[in-house]
Order: sequence, then C-alpha cells, then structure tokens
Amino acid sequence: MSHDHSSQGNVSNARLVISIALTLAFVAGEAIAGYLAHSLALMSDAVHNLTDALALFLSWYAIRAAKRPASPQRTFGSHRVGILTSLANALTLVAIGAVILWEAAQRLTDPTPVQSAPMIWVALIGVVLNGLISLWLQSGAKNDLNIRSAYLHMLGDAISALGVAVAGIFMAVTGNPIADPLISLAIGGFIIWSSWDVLTESLNILLEATPKHLDVLELIDAIKSMNGVVAVHDLHAWTITSGMVAVSCHVVVSEQTVKSGQQVLKAVVTILRQDFAIAHTTIQIEVDGCDQDDMYCTLQPAETAHEEHRNQ
Repeated sequence: MSHDHSSQGNVSNARLVISIALTLAFVAGEAIAGYLAHSLALMSDAVHNLTDALALFLSWYAIRAAKRPASPQRTFGSHRVGILTSLANALTLVAIGAVILWEAAQRLTDPTPVQSAPMIWVALIGVVLNGLISLWLQSGAKNDLNIRSAYLHMLGDAISALGVAVAGIFMAVTGNPIADPLISLAIGGFIIWSSWDVLTESLNILLEATPKHLDVLELIDAIKSMNGVVAVHDLHAWTITSGMVAVSCHVVVSEQTVKSGQQVLKAVVTILRQDFAIAHTTIQIEVDGCDQDDMYCTLQPAETAHEEHRNQ
C-alpha cells in the first residue's frame, strides 16, 4: 500500500486575500457606476465580480481546509472541501449567467439610454484588475480544480469587462443603446460556457467516477503483464481531490511464498506510481477470491453480502 495526501496547490494565501480585497472594492465602485449610468452590462459585470470575490474566498478557505491532518472521523482529511468549492462556484456561475441572459433579453425589446463614458472607464479598470488576478491564479489553475474555478471567474470577468468597454465605445460613437443588452447576452453565454467543464468535473469527482485522464484497461494490462500476476479484479479508481488519484484492486497471483507475493505487491505499487502517477494505492494480493471475470465488483451493503454468503 502507498499513501500520499500531499496537495499540489501553489497559490499563496496572501495573493488570494489581496485579490478578495481588490475585487470587493471594485464591485462597490462598478455597481455605483452601473446604477448611475443605467448600464445593465456594467451592473451585470458587477454582480459577476461579487461572485468572483465569493469564489476567491471559498478557494482560500478550501486551501486552508486541505491542510488539516486526517483524523479518525475524516481519514482522507478535508481535501474534498476544494471540490465542493469548485461545484459551488460553477453552479453560481451558471445561475448568474442565466439571470443575465434573461435580463438582457428583456432589454432587447426596450433598450434603455446608457451613459457610455463611465461605462467605458469602469470597464477598463475591470479589465486591468481582473486580468492581473487571473495571472496570479494561472499557475495554480493547471492542476487544482478549486483554483481553476476561481481562475475562470476572474478570467471571465476580464473578458466581460472588455466587452462592456467595447459596447460603451460603440454607444459613444453611434448613440445606439442596443449594444448594452447585446454585450450582456454575450457575457451571460460566456459565463455559462466557461463554467461547464468545472461543473461536470466536480460532479464526476463527487460521484467517484474514473478520472478522465486514466485509461483503466491500460492500467489493468500493465498489472497483468507483471511476472507472477494471474488476474486483476474488484478494481476501483477515483479522484480524492485535484491531482490525487486513488486506486484499489485485488491482484491474483500464482501459488508462491508470502515473500514473493510481497515482491509482486511492491512491483504493482511502483508501476502505478511511475507509469500512471497514482500515489494512493490499496492492493490486496490473493491466490484465489472473486470470480476473475468480476472486474468491477458490485458494491453491496455489509448486511446484504453477509446474507448472500450465509445462503451459499
């Protein structure tokens, strides 16, 4: 067996705290400017920025929670907090995107005059601020779903703010307010699209689905190709948190000494770590057990399994 509960996140708490403070300050200014300018696009972006602050806070909390040691009550520690945070962020983004789409559709039929000057300047400030925070989070977003959800929030806002600025320039030149709801439609659609991948990946992790990058058949073939291995069954592969994949399985070996069986165990653990980057493994070595064609044994409550065994 091999157990490694280390985290791969590399975004500092200080950067997240600074990002939260800057985002909240900008939200207040953008909301006031949007209200005074009668700009739906600007106010929509302010609401999106507010959820960014929440997303950053949840990511900060998840990183702190993941550092808590495992306990008898939580043997995997609190690593799943980050996945719950990712799911909450993604669901929030989808909900906000839907509301923005609805409001923009309403305004298309009755465009409201918009003051373009404050809309342009506030949006440009948003581009710089959100772009800077996105750069801070980019490195951690590659391997950490929690940070990626916050990164998408900030990147989405940078692009949304750029769209608002473009709409403001268009209205300043043409005097036509239709650009405001049109840009809002684009912002709403982009928010939903950008959050979809995080939403589905979070759900898959919580459902303990096989990690999408892992080829289970290739993994099984690698184990079965090892000297002394007869078969593999009762295999389960799941993700504990971003970058932390776990595998458990039963490995059937030919008749041999206990020492030889332990050597097979070490070899299986080594190949899973080196070839598949799986550091958390639980391998059971046995000479006989479940039917060998029962590769993915159906999980049953303990009472059911005991009753079936008694009736055999």
